[in-house]
Amino acid sequence: MPQRARYLFVCTNRRADGHEKGCCAARGSEAVHRALKEELKARDLTRLHARACTASCLDQCSTGVTVLVEPDHFFYGHVTVGDVAEIVDAIATGGRVERLVLTAEELAQG
Repeated sequence: MPQRARYLFVCTNRRADGHEKGCCAARGSEAVHRALKEELKARDLTRLHARACTASCLDQCSTGVTVLVEPDHFFYGHVTVGDVAEIVDAIATGGRVERLVLTAEELAQG
């Protein structure tokens, strides 16, 4: 199988209820992961373009549901299921969704 152009690592880390940092799983990351997989498959992008994978903590707890895009090495933050179609559009065209890309300041807050 050829290597895909991009891998989307969705944080699905789960922490105990009430943890000060919270966790992406409690913010809907598992649904985002499922939606990404379904949308990539529906558009026939899974073989060569991208694969949605789960990841444990990506150290961006303050930015809601987080997706790391590799090998481009940038993070999407505050991702919801409603953002999935736009993210997959960007994958299909080789672009990115700038409004979701975390800034250096946001990354520093972790």
